[in-house]
Amino acid sequence: MVVAFKVTDGQQGEWAVLRVSGELDLVTSPVLRQRVHDAVADGRHCLVLDLSEVWFCDSSGVGVLIATRRLLRSCQGSLRLILPAHGAADGSHVNRVLGALGVRRLFDVHPDVPSAVDGSSRPLSA
Repeated sequence: MVVAFKVTDGQQGEWAVLRVSGELDLVTSPVLRQRVHDAVADGRHCLVLDLSEVWFCDSSGVGVLIATRRLLRSCQGSLRLILPAHGAADGSHVNRVLGALGVRRLFDVHPDVPSAVDGSSRPLSA
């Protein structure tokens, strides 16, 4: 079964929103890295990565997330991740991977895009 990897681009106020779906792995992570770099090159320094449709993430995917965080911090930007609460019994795959690697606390995580772009909302605790 081949699952298409897709990154769609959107905008919510000052926030650029990249919705990612499929597997985030060695083959596909360069695509996401390039889309992030394109957004930053366009002057968009407030970025939401919606990972709610990512069902697999390996170390190269985590590397892109960490590199994205570093890039946005270097230009005084902000990064927020969407790791949905649905399926709370097992949580999202990306959330489990980030937690297992001990890097989950590095990210500002929200359950959905509206809460991520709402300036008054609080991120989910690690």
